[in-house]
Amino acid sequence: MTSPTAPLLAIPPFPGARRPCFAVPAEAGVVDVQSILSQLAAARVGGCYWGARPVLPPQPFVLDGHAVPAAGSQPWPADADPWHMLAGAEEVRLPDDDPRIVLAVAAGRPLRIGSRERQAGADEVARLVADHFASWRWIDPFSGEAITLEAAIALAGFWRQAIDTNRPITAAMGFAYWKKPTVAPLLWGGQPVDFARTLPAGGEQAVAIWRARLSTSQARALERERPRLLEVEDGFIRSAGLGADCVPPLSIIVDGEGVHFDPRRPSGLEQLLQAGNFPPALLARAARLREAIVAHGLSKYARGEAVPLPRPGGARLHVLVPGQVEDDRAVTSGGALASNLELLRRARAEAGPDAWLIYKPHPDVLAGHRRGHVPAADMAALANEVATHTPIADLITMVDALHVNSSLAGFEALLRGKAVTVHGVPFYAGCGLTTDRGPVPPRRTARRSLDELVAAALILYPRYLDPETGIPCPAEVLVQRLSAGSDRINGNATVIAARRLQGRVRRSFSGLKAS
Repeated sequence: MTSPTAPLLAIPPFPGARRPCFAVPAEAGVVDVQSILSQLAAARVGGCYWGARPVLPPQPFVLDGHAVPAAGSQPWPADADPWHMLAGAEEVRLPDDDPRIVLAVAAGRPLRIGSRERQAGADEVARLVADHFASWRWIDPFSGEAITLEAAIALAGFWRQAIDTNRPITAAMGFAYWKKPTVAPLLWGGQPVDFARTLPAGGEQAVAIWRARLSTSQARALERERPRLLEVEDGFIRSAGLGADCVPPLSIIVDGEGVHFDPRRPSGLEQLLQAGNFPPALLARAARLREAIVAHGLSKYARGEAVPLPRPGGARLHVLVPGQVEDDRAVTSGGALASNLELLRRARAEAGPDAWLIYKPHPDVLAGHRRGHVPAADMAALANEVATHTPIADLITMVDALHVNSSLAGFEALLRGKAVTVHGVPFYAGCGLTTDRGPVPPRRTARRSLDELVAAALILYPRYLDPETGIPCPAEVLVQRLSAGSDRINGNATVIAARRLQGRVRRSFSGLKAS
């Protein structure tokens, strides 16, 4: 047998991805064959693990991978998901030296090889494992550095899990055209994502929706047909730029239970916080991620500066009040104060007259795209300072405490060890980490540590896209990219520039000046 030109483990062909190197030929190393087989079976990777899943017979069947399958057997196409095919097989037949022998052995299926239908010997399996796994040097596609075979299998398992989660999605609706290039690989389940204008006909459906952008006719069709809905929203570490400026997201959340900012029903994130398991290794990872975010001054839309801000109020208590978009679903879904002005009033009342109150308008409001402007006279009466362009991460680092409505800034402040008073009901309220003034649902009974909150909200719940490769990635990769100023997938520059100009014109009429 000649050496294979490609290993049996590969990066899936995510739409728009640049497919970096995952393995290069190398001298065969020593591997524990049984351990590798067990890892492949646990992760269900190897072969075309992103491939099609044809309908299989309900009873056990003989799976045949020969060019001309035997009569009465189930053909095994090369582009089918091998683990799907193997799951119901009572016996597998493959040609000599077919690399899928490794997968059949890993799956524990009885196996006959070649025209004489002989059994696979231990030496033959070991040789195939060596050819397709041990004779390659594995490369981290995100860093370009060498990694172990075990790490490569784990990374493929990460992709497999994302693909399997997306397989039920039959259509995606309500997505702006400028979001599709980065959303598509995060919703990809082995087939092109159907960004549909109308609800496809027939069969059981799961539809991914960006609810705020659904047309009236789309919303009515979904209400009438009642498919399973998966709500998609921006992730908590999103991009280096605003969605209102048409900068596409590098992180999304996909929730089939609800949305994290609506306290009227438990979201997938709330369920993670209520009943999730957080082993020590995951908490250690969460702590490292939190430290990296804080060290690089990252927030949802931007990166802060390395130089600490001066405290303009001297020794006085410094309180930051972040504004929100008043017609955003995070405000209108329930439990939140209706206006930024009311939030400012309550923050001043609780902080007291001697506190140095800093108000920061929401970036989308400041950009002139969304509602939430507070009249200048009210800001002057309630706030000592209005911070318009200072990165919020830098402001959080400088102040002593925050008063928030349902803003993500409260979560970002918890990462930095700040006291947070919450007047609405964001996902992090009710965990025992904040002073809660809003109507937190009584079902939220779990008390969580900061790193448990980080593990749920930043590792387990969102999905991330590497802007360099266009491949779904762990949270740490996007944090590293944004920390280094890397944001290659940055949308249509002409559209972004036009949106920013439009925002400046609107802002000039609103009277909100940058400082």
